[in-house]
Amino acid sequence: MSERTRRARRWIAVAAAAGVAAALLAGCSADGRETIRFTFSKREALDFMNQLVADYNASQDRVTVQMDTSGVDVVSASFVRGNPPDIMLANYNFEVARFVERCALTDLAGTEAAASTREDLQPLMDQYGACPGRISALPYSVMAASVIYNKDLFAQYGLDVPTTWDELIAVCDTLKANGVTPFYATFKDDWTIGQGWYDYSVGGSMDVVRFFDDLRAQGADSGPDAPVSFSTDFAEPMDKMLQLASAYTNEDADSRGYRDGNLAFAQGKAAMYLQGPWAFSEIAKTSPDLALGTFPLPMTDDPGDLAVRVNMDLAAMIPEGSHHQEAARDFLEYLYQPEHIEAYNASQLGFTPTTDAAPPDDPRIAGMIPYYDEGKVYQGPSVLVPKTIPVFNYAQAMVFGAKPGDILRTMDQDWERIAFRQAASGQPDASQTKESGR
Repeated sequence: MSERTRRARRWIAVAAAAGVAAALLAGCSADGRETIRFTFSKREALDFMNQLVADYNASQDRVTVQMDTSGVDVVSASFVRGNPPDIMLANYNFEVARFVERCALTDLAGTEAAASTREDLQPLMDQYGACPGRISALPYSVMAASVIYNKDLFAQYGLDVPTTWDELIAVCDTLKANGVTPFYATFKDDWTIGQGWYDYSVGGSMDVVRFFDDLRAQGADSGPDAPVSFSTDFAEPMDKMLQLASAYTNEDADSRGYRDGNLAFAQGKAAMYLQGPWAFSEIAKTSPDLALGTFPLPMTDDPGDLAVRVNMDLAAMIPEGSHHQEAARDFLEYLYQPEHIEAYNASQLGFTPTTDAAPPDDPRIAGMIPYYDEGKVYQGPSVLVPKTIPVFNYAQAMVFGAKPGDILRTMDQDWERIAFRQAASGQPDASQTKESGR
């Protein structure tokens, strides 16, 4: 083969490679479809979503969806590089809300998906940030959590689900008098205190949205002696939390963690458990037929104050930097078709955030349905503070014996320092905030 021929073949190969690269950059698959990258952050639901993506790809011949499960850090970096995913279904937290506040996400207001979502959930979305004049993110799955209780033990001792603080104490006293541990606690794992004991106690006592709105509005004037503060507003909820934790839990709570709690509760070693529905599958491994129910933790003597803790487990977003926005919107509408969004939430024991969705049919979470339907929900206060405030550690310290007044004052001082640094924006920098997990 002559040198000229070899050079010609090299040029042909280079041209072919360039053509393939151009096709990939243009988002075209080998069969001519437009390819979009779909970021999905819920690893425990991958089987369901992989099947849904496959069904969408098979349902039409214009778009190919490729799954990306690389995680929030990689997604954040992709925004910086100018190569974000075309569509995202991600846990909605302060990390993700950075893109909302910077108006880096497209306005979804004109979509059928937006028209179908419940308006009363928007204040919960806005707690993490907003781009004025836009609906940047749509809730896809709402996870609700409250007290899990053993129905058989309640029936055995003739107990009704309590709806006031006094009724709750009476239930606890009856159980304790009969040798039954009222609450199984897992204080070894600080997050179980934060998402359960701390969040339920505060959320059942006060308007969480209003508190954090007022707290942020104070800006640099925040602190222990400010009109709105952790020291003042959280004092009574923490006292009641510690009353329950000290008098009505298992004696070895300080040395027991989440896995211990799931096993012990499955074995009937307590009547109540402050965990979310993610614990059901773990409990069922030991006692698949255990009759369980849920109810909001009553923290006042007004049943009208009852509410359940929620988090936006998944929200849908389309970045401004996507080069395939129309194709992404087509897939978005597919995701929000009733048979798809409702099936997803049923598979995860989540609540569907659309106006015409049927309620969940799992009897274990039926006790939360009336509160969700009526909008009596709150986001956990543990996920609404900057990451630099170690609220899980603080909650654990209180349970282990630290004076709540001292801890709450420390939280105020922590918030005050962050608010001072962020006085221009009036709220903590989203990059310094913790993720809204369980």
